[in-house]
Amino acid sequence: MPGQKIAVVGATGRVGRYVMGELERRGFAAVPIARSVGVDVITGSGLAEALDRVDALVDAATGPSPDQKEATAFFTTAASNMHRAGVTAGVSRMVSVSIIGVDRFTAGYGLAKQRHEDSILSGPIPAQVIRASQFHEFVPLLITWGRQGDISHLQEAKIQPIAARSVAHDLIEAVTGDWASTPEPIVEIAGPREESLVALAGLWAARYGDPVVIEGISNAADPDHELHESGALLPSPGARLVGPTFEEWLESDDARAASSA
Repeated sequence: MPGQKIAVVGATGRVGRYVMGELERRGFAAVPIARSVGVDVITGSGLAEALDRVDALVDAATGPSPDQKEATAFFTTAASNMHRAGVTAGVSRMVSVSIIGVDRFTAGYGLAKQRHEDSILSGPIPAQVIRASQFHEFVPLLITWGRQGDISHLQEAKIQPIAARSVAHDLIEAVTGDWASTPEPIVEIAGPREESLVALAGLWAARYGDPVVIEGISNAADPDHELHESGALLPSPGARLVGPTFEEWLESDDARAASSA
């Protein structure tokens, strides 16, 4: 209920900043947890003080590296420290964001996120994991990563993308909702319709005047590339579907901000 004190790990990140803003708009006391504000979930520096009298915690942090070993170390250490400090502070619940289909990955960042989920759900604080589909905001980022001159190579992928702001709203509903009984440990949230990543990249480039040519590829070097291409990472039938669509989002202030980032 409004007035509760809720901490947000990754408060300055892609999802965390929306969580912070919406919590404050709804009248909650939002506590930012990020290195930029002097709180480090890896070393534990400042964490106990930040969680003082906090009722609940939203974990919206992302790993600093795509490397499987480094990402796994980050996520498992952070989860352990959040649980340890949270128990001491009296935190009553925790909600963490993850990725739809992460349980199907065999390597890399996806496997690290599996370990993250395990660490969150096995700790002493009652917790729920919300698996989200790929964010609309990732499309321009992927274009940049795949760019070589006037061409950008993107992995062919079937996705059902969602706005980061929509995920933030769902995290808030989960962490502030009725937990009279143990919540379902893992739930899914996705955008309203299936899309082609390559096609979305083309829409982005056209909308924001980028002359880049988008070329879809099958990255055989990625052991999980077939998951992207086959649709294995699409949401399950029980997923909650929310807007806006990617095309609707393209006309939003959030998309304009992403275009200038």
